[in-house]
Amino acid sequence: MLFASDISKTYSEKTLFSGLTLSVAAGDRVALIGANGSGKTTLLDILAGEVDPDSGDVNRQRNVTIGYLTQEPEAFSDKPLLQEVLDAGAEVNALVDEIAATWEALSNPTDPDEQSRLLDRVSKLDEELEAAGGDDRDHEAKAILSGLGFKQSDFLRPMSEFSGGWVMRAGLAKILFRNPDLLLLDEPTNHLDLDANVWFEKYLSGFQGGVIVTSHDREFLNETATKVLAIEPDEVVLFRGNYDEYLVARQSALEIKRASAARQQRQMKQQMRFVERFRYKASKASQVQSRLKQLEKVEIIELPRATKKVSYSFPEPPRGGSEPISLTNISKSYGDNVVYEGVDLSLSRGDRVALVGPNGAGKTTMLKILAGVLPFDGGERKTGYNVITTYYAQHVLELLDPRKTIIDELQQAVPTESEQNLRNTLGGFLFSGDDIRKPISVLSGGEKARVALAKLLLQPSNLLFMDEPTNHLDIASREILADALGDYRGTICFITHDRTLIRQVSNKIVEIDGGQPTVYPGDYDGYLYRKQVEADAGSASSTADLEAVSVSRKIPTARRRVQAISAEELQRRSLSRKAAQVAESIENVSVSIAGKEARTAELEAMFSNPELYDDPARIAASGQEYRVLKEETASLWEEWERLSVEADKIDNQLTGLKSG
Repeated sequence: MLFASDISKTYSEKTLFSGLTLSVAAGDRVALIGANGSGKTTLLDILAGEVDPDSGDVNRQRNVTIGYLTQEPEAFSDKPLLQEVLDAGAEVNALVDEIAATWEALSNPTDPDEQSRLLDRVSKLDEELEAAGGDDRDHEAKAILSGLGFKQSDFLRPMSEFSGGWVMRAGLAKILFRNPDLLLLDEPTNHLDLDANVWFEKYLSGFQGGVIVTSHDREFLNETATKVLAIEPDEVVLFRGNYDEYLVARQSALEIKRASAARQQRQMKQQMRFVERFRYKASKASQVQSRLKQLEKVEIIELPRATKKVSYSFPEPPRGGSEPISLTNISKSYGDNVVYEGVDLSLSRGDRVALVGPNGAGKTTMLKILAGVLPFDGGERKTGYNVITTYYAQHVLELLDPRKTIIDELQQAVPTESEQNLRNTLGGFLFSGDDIRKPISVLSGGEKARVALAKLLLQPSNLLFMDEPTNHLDIASREILADALGDYRGTICFITHDRTLIRQVSNKIVEIDGGQPTVYPGDYDGYLYRKQVEADAGSASSTADLEAVSVSRKIPTARRRVQAISAEELQRRSLSRKAAQVAESIENVSVSIAGKEARTAELEAMFSNPELYDDPARIAASGQEYRVLKEETASLWEEWERLSVEADKIDNQLTGLKSG
């Protein structure tokens, strides 16, 4: 599909990569990783044909189509959203129109040779249409838009009404709708929330073409990647596996490299000791020269830098009350849109709360109300004793003074801190040596975000609110943020679409949905498990089952264990019933498919019969029946696939219960 051979690229005397070779076949999902500025976007530009490499070749298979999502939003017309996406499939629309025109021509009397040519053309066009995804384009476009978080009410809104993040989602929807052979995706997850991220992961996992994707979302890379292409400081590494598997292999290779480097250093020191000892002895001159020549030929093993866990010494905040913040009977509306009405919520000292929920549920509104930066219509917001609040949102990057250096920006925020402590903190945020003297004006978005985070965490607060703190941060910077939040001594409430950060930081989940917060004590995986149990119970359990679960909270531990076993047995039986129902449905659909495909084969045999050409009315009727059969068969196959996925899911759940 695509083959890049020995390509290199240099900008401003800095070599981004050299000797890079990569092949991408259908089904490959390549995670392109590397530090900010390592050349990931440049490589995607080269593979897309928009930039030439300094050396090497990029060969693409003939007729391969490429969909390239860049970090810059494309220019849109002012068409409605749905129409904008539908127009992206111009090739398929042209196929549908040509098929209709060809059948129209077949319905008119013409000579047998022309009839045969038209039938051949219809057959070929049908194959092309099927390869392109079929002719149910309106449904497919809506499914993609819904998966990416758009509501049905958005479909008819003009593009001019959408903000930048939603414009980026619309651009991604257009590319997915075109169904190209190869997807080149530069940070597609930057503007996706949790639900859209999960949907997109499933989409890419089932995508038949090739994918090359950059992302700072570690879990996304783990769920989607089958290969990793890592642009390291001194080499380019291609690894088969996902991101975490690459890290394990990289660590193993690094340890081997360290051992080799240590062995090499010992050998070189031994050689140098011989040289120094006998340098001035004529009898050893030839041996000394031989050793020196050997040393000159040694290729020094360079050890790559690795991000290490950093311990931070943030100012000790004053001890606050046991309940730092509480909301009572809060109401908030935007015009006629009621977001919250009569809501109560409180945080306890030491909470590390992740706010989660579907897009548009009001997470950011809730965070801003909690942080005291957004007025509300009714109710009471009360902060606890001795509480000092700080708030991080994307606008804090704009508050950095572009004329100041990094160290000056921090010194202004915390003038009582020593320069050495500021240097230590900045080192933890990947600013070392002369970097701290860089002016803010020359920093990238990710570097500015790191400065803003360091500045915020150095202030002695005990209640921290953060809205999407991982935006602009690469994976290494996100790990550093998790380390810093782990060392923060106060209470935290944050929103992020980075599930890895949620797992690393949170000890409580607050789900916002339907205008109400629901509190789930415990970590993110515990929350996901309880949500799954709730979903299963909602579809399979009776009211009596729910009452039994409620009673189980009041009975002694030994009896509760028995109750849990009983509940597990109920779940197993429910899943077994569902499995049988789905299996029956699959069988019924399979029978229907077989019947329709048999009739389709009969019609195709009829179309090959020259005697049929003498009856235009019959051929038109048969053509219409053929089209309907193809559409119905395609729908049945979709239903068969959906049911098969559901059957696999139930089977996995049953296997999990047995193994548990």
